Amino acid sequence: MSLGSLGFGAAPIGNLYAEVSDDDAHVALAQAWRRGIRYFDTAPFYGHGLSERRLGDAFAAWPRAEFAVSTKVGRLIESDTASGAPITDGFAVSGSRAVFDYSRAGVRRSFEASLRRLRVDRVDILLLHDIGRLTHGERHASMLAQALDEALPEMARLRDEKLVGAIGIGVNEQEVGLEILPRFELDCIMLAGRYTLLEQHASRELMGEAQRRSVDILVAGPYNSGLLGDSRGPGATYNYASVDATTLARAQEIYAICAELGVDVGAAALQFPLAHPAVATVVAGLRSVAEIDSAAARRDTAIPPTLWRRLQEAGLLARDAVLPS
Repeated sequence: MSLGSLGFGAAPIGNLYAEVSDDDAHVALAQAWRRGIRYFDTAPFYGHGLSERRLGDAFAAWPRAEFAVSTKVGRLIESDTASGAPITDGFAVSGSRAVFDYSRAGVRRSFEASLRRLRVDRVDILLLHDIGRLTHGERHASMLAQALDEALPEMARLRDEKLVGAIGIGVNEQEVGLEILPRFELDCIMLAGRYTLLEQHASRELMGEAQRRSVDILVAGPYNSGLLGDSRGPGATYNYASVDATTLARAQEIYAICAELGVDVGAAALQFPLAHPAVATVVAGLRSVAEIDSAAARRDTAIPPTLWRRLQEAGLLARDAVLPS
């Protein structure tokens, strides 16, 4: 099924950085459904299963044929009663831990646990989560070897068993995608923060290679970790850390041109990636009714084509960027 132009990124309802109540999560998901959002992306890592469980509560009330869900493998969630920190792995959860596991058995175990939490008998997309040098550093070579030898073949087996519709990777860097694509056949890649209104240079090769291979790109992190999320001005974070002066100045230039033309930067950020022929959808992290209403309005806002040309002329969009019409 079509994923639609806007997907619901479910990390925030897994208590990303701050607690969200069950009731607030359920209300948010109900509003997403009302606003026409039909694709939901999650992972066991998000709240150590909490995001998946909350989605499962919503899925139980919706016709299965009318929504799509992606989840991920590559980490196992284990009980850890010694873990009492208020924020664990970036999530406001305690009593558990996430451990990397790219083995065949680990992939199968993770996937089966996700099905139970999501209360479904299959998922539309299964992604291998956070493979790459950015995550694993000096262990990258050995982790990649195991992913190619064990994790990805097991994911393909799940696809063959009709338990999964499509397989891919979910990453924050293009380099590992370029390593994997010639060595294993993927259906899609979820790329977070690298093909956005703010930046295209760090994804150019991967976008081209994906298009040549007919691999769908699922663009996540369209606001670059909040930098472009506020209609009033740039946020304080980029790439999950405090924004540097150079990147902030670039964002300020984008805001200035959008303001001249009366365009909400968030709307431009959501709509820009969709023009690229390799992009299947844009996934934004959402946690509240207000955020969902804002994202839906941004999705539906008409943007004058002159905006894209102005940004390109100012050197804020790549010369070869595919511009929305």
